[in-house]
Amino acid sequence: MKCALIIPAWSPEEIFPAKTAGSQINYWQPLGTLYVASALLKAGHEVRFLNGAFMPHEEILKAIEEYRPDFAGLYSTAFGWGKAVRTASDIKRLLKDVFVCAGGPYPTAVGAQCLREAEDMDAVVLGEGEITVVEILSRLSGDFGLDGIEGTAFREGKGIVTPSPRSLVSDLDSLPFPERGLLGETGLYVPPPATYRRKPVAVVMTSRGCNRRCIFCFQMDKDRASGIRYRGIGNVLEEIELCLRQGYREIKFIDDTLAADYDRAMQLAREIKSRRFDFTWFASACVNQVDKPLLKAFKDAGCWAILFGAESGVQKNLNALKKGTTVEQIRRAVRDAKEAGLKVLTPFIFGIPGETYAEALETIEFACEINPDIANFHCLTPFPGSELYDNVEKYGTLSEDLNDYTYQGAAFVPYTMNREEIVELRRTAFKRFYSRPEFLIKRALGLRTTDDLAAAFNGLRSLFWVWTQKGLFSRKERRC
Repeated sequence: MKCALIIPAWSPEEIFPAKTAGSQINYWQPLGTLYVASALLKAGHEVRFLNGAFMPHEEILKAIEEYRPDFAGLYSTAFGWGKAVRTASDIKRLLKDVFVCAGGPYPTAVGAQCLREAEDMDAVVLGEGEITVVEILSRLSGDFGLDGIEGTAFREGKGIVTPSPRSLVSDLDSLPFPERGLLGETGLYVPPPATYRRKPVAVVMTSRGCNRRCIFCFQMDKDRASGIRYRGIGNVLEEIELCLRQGYREIKFIDDTLAADYDRAMQLAREIKSRRFDFTWFASACVNQVDKPLLKAFKDAGCWAILFGAESGVQKNLNALKKGTTVEQIRRAVRDAKEAGLKVLTPFIFGIPGETYAEALETIEFACEINPDIANFHCLTPFPGSELYDNVEKYGTLSEDLNDYTYQGAAFVPYTMNREEIVELRRTAFKRFYSRPEFLIKRALGLRTTDDLAAAFNGLRSLFWVWTQKGLFSRKERRC
């Protein structure tokens, strides 16, 4: 069957303030969609990928009208749900017989509710889609119903059949590698400025799932019954070799934490080094899972930067988030990574349950104290399906507008603050951290490439607007 996999059209200015989007924008390779594409191709179907990050809505519709797929699969986050509903409706208007299905974090979290909200969608896939979507296509090819397919909700007559759960994929090595050949121009897919060294950049996931219980994080495995599912080291190395043959020069490992299994992380670094691969790489890790030997092994294997989810500089607030980490562990991990020669990125969040304005100011000072190479300051976003979202009345109030469900919009406000304070804290944090003379001098001395210069220029332009425009991070400014 002919399949179109679609990310509905969106623009950076819908998420970031128009005046600072240049220093914040990122275009990730959509790994989940590419995994589904590879599963469909392996099953003998024809696949076309349409990415709304680079195609306006009308262009997507034109491509659909020309391609005339039998199946249209839409990816959706909470923020993108309204766009997915619109896209489904317009596709059905063009091709009434096409089967339209949605998947992604939002459909996984709310399930059959999606079909009640979007009358032009025929089904939604919950959780990992590689097996489920292939089974749906097999039924559609034979003109059979979808009864009995786990992990999907679908329409039957005028009713909606709610899904039975599908087990998570236990053998990740059995999945074909994501089909990056569908991406087109690989140079378009770049992380945020200053968070990569070489282009093009490939995104690779060596494991799935997380065994931590941060209250704002959505995991398909709510009870953490499956823990973290790991790919074999050999399987990961095979994918790395494939990426290098395809011309990629940097890899961003996007596991929730690459160091959850310390010995495996060490083995991966040593294998990369022993094979003399020519690429740079970037990873994320939890501060209580790394030490000097592991960080040095990362550096020796070509890793140039690491992200630690710091979140707060106040222990009470780390405890409220159920991070399972301490302020001292954050301080030590950042120091050890720097000593190993790695660049360090640390995101922080404001609006934590029970957090006061004064405590948020402490977090800003803590960020300046530990002095990472890049710090980001987000609003706490309790995504649908997370513990915070499901129990929000215990902690604060929640926006009903899904457009706020990015790390930029204050979707959640604790009882101890108000929305205006959270928005202003972000502006204060960016001003305080990035205006320090020592930071500006270090950044200037570190400029090496044209990408470095472009990132620095966009950063300075954004800093100008942070200083001069008081309401920069309000919803009104994002719409300008």
